Amino acid sequence: MSAGLLRVRCGAEALVEQAERLRGRRYAVLAHAASVVSTPAGRIEPLHLALAASAAGPPRALFGPEHGYWGVEQDMVPSHDARDPWTDVPVLSLYGDDEASLRPHPTAFADLDVLVIDLQDVGSRYYTYAATAVWAVEAALAAKVEVVVLDRPNPLGGLRREGSLVTAGFESFVGALHVPVRHGLTLGELVRLEGVRRRWDTAGLEILPMVGWQPHMAWEDTGLPWIAPSPNMPTAATALVYPGGCLIEATTVSEGRGTTRPFHLVGAPGVDPRALVAALTDAGARGVDCLPTYFKPQFQKHAGAVCGGVEIVIRSPRDFAPYRFGIALLHALRETALESFGWRHEPYEFVSDTPAIDLLTGSSDCRRALEAGSDAAEWIATWGSDEVAFEQECEPIFLYPRGDGGVAA
Repeated sequence: MSAGLLRVRCGAEALVEQAERLRGRRYAVLAHAASVVSTPAGRIEPLHLALAASAAGPPRALFGPEHGYWGVEQDMVPSHDARDPWTDVPVLSLYGDDEASLRPHPTAFADLDVLVIDLQDVGSRYYTYAATAVWAVEAALAAKVEVVVLDRPNPLGGLRREGSLVTAGFESFVGALHVPVRHGLTLGELVRLEGVRRRWDTAGLEILPMVGWQPHMAWEDTGLPWIAPSPNMPTAATALVYPGGCLIEATTVSEGRGTTRPFHLVGAPGVDPRALVAALTDAGARGVDCLPTYFKPQFQKHAGAVCGGVEIVIRSPRDFAPYRFGIALLHALRETALESFGWRHEPYEFVSDTPAIDLLTGSSDCRRALEAGSDAAEWIATWGSDEVAFEQECEPIFLYPRGDGGVAA
């Protein structure tokens, strides 16, 4: 942590301190393995256990997003209802076997007084926890259930945006929110934004903000431990490469799942690492080095096969533009490894009639440009108007003011 910088306190810790407000009330928690709080003794523990040991008492239920409450499932693998081994309360899945399971049923929260939401987001449009949180808030408010959203840092910071907005007709679970890929908002701010857009009656909605977080902060500035919010997000550095690295999911190339460095490793059998590095060097990406390498995934794409490719090494997070780099990586793969490169044809987040790359980028423009042999520079140039318009739309909902170094009270 930087000298003289106070440790960030998340909304979860504020709720535990105010646990008396939940006494005698039927409450549930939508959270995951990264939903932890610091104890007075200096340890960390899961939020629901801290609440259960407080005046609030045990929750009535726990709800888990994609990957399950404990983050044990891989991507796009359904999780199923279970019971918490410590409190014996039911653990209910909000990610099941079909697209309908992604939105909470209107009766999901009907027997509650309060829904507590604490999800560590990673600042990318296609990371699905934000959509789950927004849909859960919407369903709870419709059922006249109070909602308390506990805010946490955006590991990409809050000062930069990258990407265009989702084009009509390309909405999906990975494009549910009309925001740039790198949106620069915290989960609490995203919920506030959607509340305005959807015209919620927000009388029953409260967001407990962080104390000490500022939008210019890198994760290491917060003093918070990084707890993986999903199986393939093991470090804060992974979150930095994810806006671009996730695009590789839409191809036949491995994005490093099945290795200890997901999204940092990209490649496939038959890829020439040095040729790929040369093409990426020519692209002139700032703040990043690409190391020629070989790796062997233990599961998912190319499991058990040696893959040639690159390891993405971030040298300067403040200069690195991960989404732009991801587009350059797709172009370089098509230029140097066309025999190994192809688009994913299997269903993606339950959608089978739209290519996964179109769902992730929010339109067909990127795919068509790359297929034509372009580096998609003309499409990238169109992002600016969306980024500016989005910034202006967000100004009234910021919890942590941009530009003056201050933090909202």
